[in-house]
Amino acid sequence: MSASSRDTNDFFDQLTNQVLALRVASHQHLRPLNNEQLNRRPGYDKWSVGQCLEHLNILSGYYLPLLRASLKTAQARGSAARQQVRSGWLGRRLTSAARQDEEADSVFRVPKQYAPTGVRLSGTVVEAFNRQLDEVLRLLLLARQVDAGAVRVPNPLHPWLKLRLTDVLETLIANYKRYVHLAELARATNATKHA
Repeated sequence: MSASSRDTNDFFDQLTNQVLALRVASHQHLRPLNNEQLNRRPGYDKWSVGQCLEHLNILSGYYLPLLRASLKTAQARGSAARQQVRSGWLGRRLTSAARQDEEADSVFRVPKQYAPTGVRLSGTVVEAFNRQLDEVLRLLLLARQVDAGAVRVPNPLHPWLKLRLTDVLETLIANYKRYVHLAELARATNATKHA
């Protein structure tokens, strides 16, 4: 089996477990924060907890409707799950780039459309993020039922660029992990500074 082909159940189980772990982290560490804690930046060039989550909410706002539409189209065409899911070369590169910096303590250079704009965010940013995670879990359940390696999802910024559903899900969740990690670092740094 090549690196681009994986067992369907293992692939989706892994992604589902990652999203469930993000939900737990969000509920335990981020949901209890007050507005001041959400908005305090750990450094001049660092994002606050709220900004990290707002970025993910913006990203989800672009990608989740496209994922839903692509899955709906695949179901309408009678697409059926296969034993193996495939990923493409470009998708693997994008996912690898997101994972490579998962443990880094700095943000990617983010396209303007995805950058957080709020400086006074409230707890609703955390609740919105938790709803997005719930939606991703629903989409993962639907994606198990189609040939996820054959379904194409347009890129929100460049609609002519269509990646495999597997690649989009994997890259999106890698970005979630990265920015939740950065949010937790911001929370921990602020707690240490203001203890």
